[in-house]
Amino acid sequence: MSYLKQGVLAAAMMLAATMTSPHQVHAEQCEQQSFEEAKYVICTLEAGKADLRLFWKGADGAPYRTFSSLADAVRAEGKTLVLAVNAGMYRGDFSPMGLYVENARELKPANTAKAESSAGQVPNFYKTPNGVFFLGETGAGILPTDEFLKRAPKVRFATQSGPMLVIAGKLNPIFIPGSTDRTRRSGVGVCGTGTVRLAVSEDGVNFHDFARLFRDNLKCPDALFLDGGNGVGLYSPAIGRNDRSWHGGYGPMLGVVE
Repeated sequence: MSYLKQGVLAAAMMLAATMTSPHQVHAEQCEQQSFEEAKYVICTLEAGKADLRLFWKGADGAPYRTFSSLADAVRAEGKTLVLAVNAGMYRGDFSPMGLYVENARELKPANTAKAESSAGQVPNFYKTPNGVFFLGETGAGILPTDEFLKRAPKVRFATQSGPMLVIAGKLNPIFIPGSTDRTRRSGVGVCGTGTVRLAVSEDGVNFHDFARLFRDNLKCPDALFLDGGNGVGLYSPAIGRNDRSWHGGYGPMLGVVE
């Protein structure tokens, strides 16, 4: 090969590398969609291809709390955080409410407690059934907590949240059509052959409509609620999002690393 051809080839390779930066590769992963007049950001991931992980604490033992702090920690390892969401409800010290597994280590046990209602209201985490989103040997999955504990699958990452939105293709029967309990919500679904879909509502929606988004629009037979209201958060530089929590930070986070 001549030096001229070698130079042209090298230039082409450099141009291709420039055009396929992590953010551009993932630019189409998240897109705005509407379902029954409500607006959402939907992010689609192939669990077997995307480096999907759970994060909670940094090397100093303190919770990351913000997407920016997590992005800085990932960058210090020579990688890039290209997408992240809040990965479930958390306590005042930013610790997970329930089961939390990171790199095959159980850092928090499953929470099977039954919460008493306060003024007729049951906290979302304790609405039955709650469930576990996990990444294991067979890919991504979502199971009601009791079923997850019975099967005891080997997992690398797992986070418990609740309530379940869709269970084996059926809406959680506790949801009320037309409910006036409307707020921004976030959730995760496992669809088709293990595709993971994250949904963050831009408008206030009730649980019944949010669950139908996963079952009827995204075709996810299993879906889990992650958080609502001021706890909803999305990080995606590709679409200019770096949300902050009004609770002073986030607890566990689900992120994609390149």
